[in-house]
Amino acid sequence: MISARIPVLGFAAFSGTGKTTLLKKLLPLLREQGLRVGMVKHTHHDFDIDQPGKDSYELRKAGASEMLVASGRRWALMVETEKSGDPILQDMIDRLDQTTLDLILVEGFKHEKFPKIELRRERLNKPLLYPADPSIIAVATDGVADATHGLPHLNINSASEIADFVFNWLQQSHGAS
Repeated sequence: MISARIPVLGFAAFSGTGKTTLLKKLLPLLREQGLRVGMVKHTHHDFDIDQPGKDSYELRKAGASEMLVASGRRWALMVETEKSGDPILQDMIDRLDQTTLDLILVEGFKHEKFPKIELRRERLNKPLLYPADPSIIAVATDGVADATHGLPHLNINSASEIADFVFNWLQQSHGAS
């Protein structure tokens, strides 16, 4: 299980289900509830948030193991790793400043054990992750959730319904207000 000072809740699904699309709608709704939300997103791709030609990119490519870029409004830390393969969720959570957050949402990392909402689109015809993953606490789908054995069934197309579920889960499970 994941260890954190604050609640961690994941959104797990197969590619193409709409995890990012949902989270882009969900985050403002949670913020309206007064929650400060941190986000960890898994990607399978080699990615770069920096741009060729920018000083920070050139310094990192020249050999900086860590490159922190800061302005008056934001900062970003790029860390080069020697490892290949998937990152470890616990390592990523440990990097967040949990003293400034109320909740950490995680996109992906579906094989790790921590509370998750499974997202499912019927047209993709993918198998349910639940019940093989007992960490799943609800299923959000655009179809029938008949194989979810009593788990809450949410409408994947209703960000407000999912936001209400997350806020209530947070209050009931972790005493947040």
